Amino acid sequence: MDNYYFYTDQLTVGYNGVPLIKNIRLTLHKGEILTLIGPNGAGKTTILRSIIRQLEPICGVVWLDDRETRQLSRHELAQKLSVVLTERVKPELMTCRDIVATGRYPYTGNFGRLSQNDWDIVEESMRLVHITELADRDFARTSDGQKQRVMLARAICQQPDIIVLDEPTSFLDIRYKLEFLAILQNMSRTRQLSVIMSLHELDLAGRISDKIACVRGDKVDRFGPPEEIFTAGYIPQLYQMTVGSYDELTGNMELPAVTGAPQVVVIAGGGTGTGLFRRLQRSGQPFAAGVLWENDLDYPTAKALAARLVSVPAFAALSVTALAEMRSLIDGAETVICTLKRENMRDLAAELADLLVYAEKQGKLQ
Repeated sequence: MDNYYFYTDQLTVGYNGVPLIKNIRLTLHKGEILTLIGPNGAGKTTILRSIIRQLEPICGVVWLDDRETRQLSRHELAQKLSVVLTERVKPELMTCRDIVATGRYPYTGNFGRLSQNDWDIVEESMRLVHITELADRDFARTSDGQKQRVMLARAICQQPDIIVLDEPTSFLDIRYKLEFLAILQNMSRTRQLSVIMSLHELDLAGRISDKIACVRGDKVDRFGPPEEIFTAGYIPQLYQMTVGSYDELTGNMELPAVTGAPQVVVIAGGGTGTGLFRRLQRSGQPFAAGVLWENDLDYPTAKALAARLVSVPAFAALSVTALAEMRSLIDGAETVICTLKRENMRDLAAELADLLVYAEKQGKLQ
């Protein structure tokens, strides 16, 4: 099928014969990264478990390298596909190197003895994931984040063509989230490793994925590249958001705006006002912001948090109507705050500087 390395055909998954998600069609070329997103309990893990044959599909077929996975022996499947799930393994008296080395077992004989080449692959896998310093540490005495990296090294050590990961960044801090995903991305580019995973971090999913599958209700609601998935208004629908906002273009996620008559007017731009907008929201203070161009760095946060926002299209002149609205807001406010440097405002727009003068004359400029 179009030279796909991996695809599903009319796959339906669930438990005890009861369908949860029906007619799943996923496709992946070698070296591509596919991410499943969707709310908790939507069935992302169920799909992954069915792909790796931990669950028996209710109907349909999973194809891998032109063969149905159910036709592959466990040994053959382990040589093509490796898995990192969310369950924490609890081995006794095993070092991190020992855990990583178990990734070589599909390639050993009946006695499970590793050759020097196997041990070289173990060491290389640990270097790739930056856990060499953990090699001799008791696996049980490592943190959740360290365990996750050890399990990734184990999966890499298997030298699979495809790797399946269930929420692999859940226990990692921001540094190791980025390192973890960068390793996957690099291996997809340099070794043609295909990746199927679930993620909760939508911003990371949008950055790393070649394809995204959105699990909603009893189906995969959307499937395609990130630019086709993250369209205006879709993510709040997917997650049934009733509080706050999410901006698909920037990945901005904000708490609800404080409503009411704005007692503070903020003149901002170039990203200088975003921190102030959030501080005012935290303090429960309704505020107005403007005049902002719709391509300004401050615009997404102001749009989400301001009780009133005065804006104009990107690169447009500041209209008479927008300026009149700003003066009206200043008239009704107690305080006007400008986050822009005054000496830069004339270059940006002389009308903004005039608004400051207007606020100063009323004794409201802070």
